[in-house]
Amino acid sequence: MKLQQLRYIVEVVNHDLNVSLTSEKLYTSQPGISKQIKLLEEELGVQIFTRTGKHLSELTPVGAKIVVSAREILAKAQDIKIIAKEFCQPNQGALTISTTYTQARYALPSVIQQFMQQYPTITLHMEQASSDQSILNVKNGQADIAIITDLSVLSDDMIALPCYHWNQAVIVTKDHPLAKKNLLTIDELAHYPLVSYDFSNDGSDLQQAFNKAGKSPNIVFSTTDADLIKTYVRLGVGVGIVAKMAINEVTDHDFTILNAGHIFSYSTTYIVFLRSLFIRNYLYDFIELFTPHLNKQAVDNLLLYENNSEVLASFNGVKLPVR
Repeated sequence: MKLQQLRYIVEVVNHDLNVSLTSEKLYTSQPGISKQIKLLEEELGVQIFTRTGKHLSELTPVGAKIVVSAREILAKAQDIKIIAKEFCQPNQGALTISTTYTQARYALPSVIQQFMQQYPTITLHMEQASSDQSILNVKNGQADIAIITDLSVLSDDMIALPCYHWNQAVIVTKDHPLAKKNLLTIDELAHYPLVSYDFSNDGSDLQQAFNKAGKSPNIVFSTTDADLIKTYVRLGVGVGIVAKMAINEVTDHDFTILNAGHIFSYSTTYIVFLRSLFIRNYLYDFIELFTPHLNKQAVDNLLLYENNSEVLASFNGVKLPVR
């Protein structure tokens, strides 16, 4: 059994059993991958994949278990390399972050600036994606950490560390009828066309607030980009609902900003990574820069909990920062 063979079966699974695509991504030949998979199956005495003709059709039950173990072995092999690199080159390496537009645009710039000043030899990559895709990027090893709000597809092999709370705000032009409201209600909000984030997820805080009130939001434009929301509010398309952190009192002086904390429940931003991740010192420092209450000792203590329910329960009664 060779690490290369384990890498092949994992990558084939990552690419939906498409051996041709896998060979392109790994810069090797399709027959070479197929041969190594066959040799591994012969050595183990079991079929990892079922086949339709010459094509792989699905994982066998035993194959699924083998792939899980193969991922763990490959991760441990990578850890050995990282441990050695941490010893020989403590301030060299790479950090890949997968995060949503709002976090990338409004929460991360100053943190990344400080981090790059502190670690000028670290290569930093940022991938902008939805929360679900960011979690998948971490799971597939395409990112080291995810900084997200929605944990709906979080798996047990990951840990989610609460960073801070944030809420929505309503923005309207100065001449809009709602601009004179001291305390906005969801009934009033439901009377106007809305420009906001995607409401298609029934579990979203925004959708739940309207459902609870028995109202249907009139969404005329949705996007992940808060700056686009502002643009269309300025054009008179509708009332804007944006993350409060996305509002700048200087550049957004032409809006009336209405508090929506009593309408929409707060959201929480989390840092997510695989429990098996070997955390290098510069990653500990990045996490603490982003969230000062998550220093190295705090992160290590949270990793002792067996599951995310216990992690989140440990924050009951803890006042997280609000942005």
